[in-house]
Amino acid sequence: MAQIGQYNTLTVLKARDFGVFLDGGEHGEILLPKRYVPDGCKPDDSIEVFVYLDSEDYLIATTDAPFAVVGKFAALRVKDLNRVGAFLDWGLSKDLLLPFSEQKKPLKKGDLVVVYIYLDTDTDRIAASAKLDKFIDKGLTPFTKDEAVKLLITDHTDIGYAALINNQYQGVVYDSDAFRQLSYGEHIDGFIKNIRPDGKVNLILQQPGFGKVEGIAADVLQRLREEDGYMAVNDKSSPKLISSLFGTSKKSFKMAIGTLYKARLITIEEAGIRLNDE
Repeated sequence: MAQIGQYNTLTVLKARDFGVFLDGGEHGEILLPKRYVPDGCKPDDSIEVFVYLDSEDYLIATTDAPFAVVGKFAALRVKDLNRVGAFLDWGLSKDLLLPFSEQKKPLKKGDLVVVYIYLDTDTDRIAASAKLDKFIDKGLTPFTKDEAVKLLITDHTDIGYAALINNQYQGVVYDSDAFRQLSYGEHIDGFIKNIRPDGKVNLILQQPGFGKVEGIAADVLQRLREEDGYMAVNDKSSPKLISSLFGTSKKSFKMAIGTLYKARLITIEEAGIRLNDE
């Protein structure tokens, strides 16, 4: 049976001038409009499609890809508002409804909002909710220290940045562990710093240990070569300058140039770093 709000591989039942009908199982025949039908498509072919309700509440299929499917979190832009809620751009011809009852604060056109996409099982309509806590997994996390994860930034509080981890759990990047300002709705790679006794997860943005320093050291070395062997930055420079040049924290930068210095690849001078003759 076709799953609403998900990608499905469905069989073509019959072709018409306006499109083809696909086998939706218990949902019956589902139309794939002509503009989405692949060239040469014929009955018994299989096509991967996304299934949802059109503006008249009929099941429809498309080969267009939404920005996220049912069961996922996403950062989406508000395209319009009316008396029932906000309508979000999620990559399809029909916008995604964020009802007023599922909003955390008033929105306006152009706003970015992080939402969970869900299926209303009573109506088969796909909708969004900005009340993320209802959908975040509160169970024990399966992560281990230093594990690489995918993050979605959902808030900034007085202690740091709240982030969704791997589209399921929640954690925090403390301000002291964020070497740059993060943006609401930003997708970023991160790492598990530690899991606290209460089960909450602390996150960092750079891989702990020597492996990441090797990567930063290589970046510094490459930039020095590109800058004719000298850059006016060293371990006394401001964190802001270091972040703007290398996209890293001052601590990691100091470890990186320390590694290069010990390998006799650079000289650390009063006002900068210089590439030694190679």
